[in-house]
Amino acid sequence: MTDISIGQYLPFDTFIHRLDPRVKIIGVFLYIITIFFVDNFIGYIPFVILLLAMLYIAKIPPKSVVRSLKPLVFIMIITGLINLFTTRGEVILSLGPLNVTNEGIYRTGFTILRLILIILSTSVLTYTTSPMELTSGLEKLFSPLKRFGFPAGELAMMISISLRFIPTLFDEAQKIRMAQMARGADFESGNIIKRATAMIPLLVPLFINAFKRSDDLATAMEARLYRVGEERTKLNEINMDKTDWITLIGLIVFCSIVIVVHFL
Repeated sequence: MTDISIGQYLPFDTFIHRLDPRVKIIGVFLYIITIFFVDNFIGYIPFVILLLAMLYIAKIPPKSVVRSLKPLVFIMIITGLINLFTTRGEVILSLGPLNVTNEGIYRTGFTILRLILIILSTSVLTYTTSPMELTSGLEKLFSPLKRFGFPAGELAMMISISLRFIPTLFDEAQKIRMAQMARGADFESGNIIKRATAMIPLLVPLFINAFKRSDDLATAMEARLYRVGEERTKLNEINMDKTDWITLIGLIVFCSIVIVVHFL
């Protein structure tokens, strides 16, 4: 649980850290969308190079990269196995009713690589953007929808708070788990049903603490005169400069070239 990277921010002074949060949010969104247009390994080479360049420029340590992937290893394994045994093609190995095909191996590696690229690109955003910058960026992006009654500020605040408290909740879960194990609780042995039942003493205090934190946060916001729907000023306003526009245009051109090459 200590390997959760979502919501964690690395306060470095790099080119990517200094970019406007809107550029990073739009860039990651375009990056992920464009990935789904590629259907071969060769097409992923530019994405891998771009991702490695972003990790290097942002000075994100290798251990943080591994930490981003570690919590989702189980999902990647399940996804890989599903593709491995359900893809039809030339059979190279039979395991009872299950068949492993050349196409299945190709599809498994392809899908896992796609997941890794998506996870790491999202991690670059959270590692290089503070929660306050992320909130401001989302609110600015959603602001045109305000004229239609869309609660842009409230939604941005909810997303930011959710990302901010993910590591905190996982840390609390780890502490409760260690405390329960010190009192003789067993979370490892038994079948799936027994393990799920053993998690109840862990989940109950975790939910209670989460609700208590929510109530404390709401009280603190009200004490500072936070009101839903009210226009609020900011200490540091975000503004896109020439570098931000050039970077955004470069990302749009990159994604456009990939899509055009795919269709051609």
